[in-house]
Amino acid sequence: MPITLTSVIIDAADIEKESSFWRRLLGGALTPTPTHHFVQAPGLPVIVVQSAPGHTAPNWPDGTSQQMHLDFGVDDLAAADHTATEAGATRLRPTDEVTPETRTGSRVYASPAGHPFCLRSTCAGRRPPSSARPAPPSPPSLPGPPGPRGPSAPDRPRPRERG
Repeated sequence: MPITLTSVIIDAADIEKESSFWRRLLGGALTPTPTHHFVQAPGLPVIVVQSAPGHTAPNWPDGTSQQMHLDFGVDDLAAADHTATEAGATRLRPTDEVTPETRTGSRVYASPAGHPFCLRSTCAGRRPPSSARPAPPSPPSLPGPPGPRGPSAPDRPRPRERG
């Protein structure tokens, strides 16, 4: 029985700001509901930002546990860094973790709600460029997020395409 990751749920006090950030960073479509915003980016699981009015951002690496983080592979780390910071990311590490000779490495950021994520270079044999990788399978139809607060799929409005 194969198990497939279909969504990642992210808590935020300000779901508009957090979902807008993920959409600007990853592209794709945003489908808002009053308690959840669904970001569907090409080739990725759905990012679901759920309303959590009492959410406190993790203070990682110096304080409270990060609980989890996301890693994203990129072909051009400098361009991805620009996209991330323009979208609202905060760099958590003040120095580059990039090897200039091979352009490999990673950079660590936080989303507007404080969720850590990394941008990792896919250059120098780590992974083939995205054009050489097979296309990911189409995502399954999406039910609402788990739990009593999640909307059902028919209640979700049509996504707004990124312009």
